[in-house]
Amino acid sequence: MVLAQPAAGFEDLRFSVTGGSSALDRDLQQASLLRAARDDGLSDPFEVFTIARAEYGQLIGLFYEAGYYAPVISIRINGREAADISPLNPPDTIDVIDVQLSAGPPFVFGRAQIGPLAPETDLPDGFAPGRSARSTIIRDTAEVAIDGWRDLGHAKAEPVGQQITARHTAQELDVDVSLDPGPRFTFGKLRPSGQERTRPNRIVKIAGLPTGEVFSPDDVQRAAERLRRTGTFASVALREAEDGNPDGSLDINAAVVEAPLRRIGASIELDTESGAKLTGFWLHRNLLGGAERFRIEAMVGGLAARRGGRDYRLALEFSRPATFTPDTTLNLGALVENEREDDFIARRARLDIGLSHRFNDQLTFGAGIGALVERARFGKDLDIRRNYRLLLLPLSVEWDRRDDERAPTSGTYLQAELTPFLGISAADSGARAYLDARSYYGVGEDDRFVLAGRAQAGAIIGANIDRTPRDFLFYSGGGGSVRGQPFRSLGVSPDGVRSGGRGFAALSLEGRMRATETIGLTAFADAGYVSEGAFTGPSGWHAGAGVGLRYETPVGPLRLDVGMPVRGDTGRGPQLYLGIGQAF
Repeated sequence: MVLAQPAAGFEDLRFSVTGGSSALDRDLQQASLLRAARDDGLSDPFEVFTIARAEYGQLIGLFYEAGYYAPVISIRINGREAADISPLNPPDTIDVIDVQLSAGPPFVFGRAQIGPLAPETDLPDGFAPGRSARSTIIRDTAEVAIDGWRDLGHAKAEPVGQQITARHTAQELDVDVSLDPGPRFTFGKLRPSGQERTRPNRIVKIAGLPTGEVFSPDDVQRAAERLRRTGTFASVALREAEDGNPDGSLDINAAVVEAPLRRIGASIELDTESGAKLTGFWLHRNLLGGAERFRIEAMVGGLAARRGGRDYRLALEFSRPATFTPDTTLNLGALVENEREDDFIARRARLDIGLSHRFNDQLTFGAGIGALVERARFGKDLDIRRNYRLLLLPLSVEWDRRDDERAPTSGTYLQAELTPFLGISAADSGARAYLDARSYYGVGEDDRFVLAGRAQAGAIIGANIDRTPRDFLFYSGGGGSVRGQPFRSLGVSPDGVRSGGRGFAALSLEGRMRATETIGLTAFADAGYVSEGAFTGPSGWHAGAGVGLRYETPVGPLRLDVGMPVRGDTGRGPQLYLGIGQAF
């Protein structure tokens, strides 16, 4: 195929490929340095000449990757082969560059040997006699063989010799690679460097490198991930020392770059029913020099709301990584809040202390103890007053298998909470359970279409509605449950008094389409259910549906949803939702 390119930078670039596949043709043209120079408008003759001479090495590597070891590459500048032109006498002008490529015959492996191999090493299937002799297969096979030894503690395993012969008559490639496993190491010390404010002993503690145990690349990777998860470091790189220690151990060097100490942020959410909500936070990433995070968050909500009133919240959070174990975080929290809704007014304060343990990259478990004080007024005329005091034992588990936290296209997410509570004053004893399950499935090229589903369920067990804090009860409606229905519009009415329910379930289905690199479209349908008891007694349900627009930003997609009620008598016309991030 001959491709004549439009003039730009130099007069003409002609690209001709014979033999090989259409995919190889495409790859060669996309990798061409001359084509990139033409597209960039490069015009200096000496620079173009230099690039043309470099093009030989660029293109021959692609032929080898595809298994062609007898290609013919001709690059002519104004009719002269670029390789034959002396760099001391480059052309003054460049009018035409003619790139003619011939793939030649494809090669297969004749002999394919590598060793010695670690026990139970599974080499790639493509590294075998008769299979396509792509250079990438040779590289991948060498990496697998080295990794096999490294997984057994041989950190310095390396190739020490190779013999690669192309037999052109037979169109076969013989490969023989020799490996040296080297000694088996145990982990020595972690040696931090680059830190300015973080204490070195805390870096060692957070990394949790298993000193004295047999070397493992997975343990090195986990140590690096622990340091990154703290948010204290902008960059983390763990590398093995050049030489082992006399006792057979190998030190690991940890080069870190600390992130800025402080961060501030703000967000706005708009709901046509519950009004605007403004949130701001201040974060310190390294409060005590041990990668401790301290966050202050303030919120004011209900601005220009059609229902309810002005809400306020001030929350303090402190977390200390590597408490007791490298994967265990100590969490402290304090909250004061004022909430005004149609059916209640509540002021509350809450204190929590807990531990969260990360079992692996997907599973996290949390447990703690807390105290809640809530002063509430509710009833038909807000004439019922309760001063709740409770002792809490919150438990949680999170299982995250999404491919991307901000905009997932595949995977699942599960969050479950169980909070047993002991009523000390004006409250019954019982438990609050909540489940949030999500699933994502990508369709089409590059997951252009995504089907997303979410199921929520909650229950209050063992406590009567009027002797349960308002914050524990369940409602449906709004951006977090049923779009198209007003915020918290569905509850129950025991004895004619509107209230949240003790049972709750919601289902959301969403179809997402990426129209461009920055713009996405969404269609959704939500339904919600609330019952007076834990899925018993009087109940009701409603539903909503609508469409949305997404605009990708550096902090996540900007979300605009418009929903309409489609079932139930709680609807009040179209509802508008504006925020950052996907709905779920």
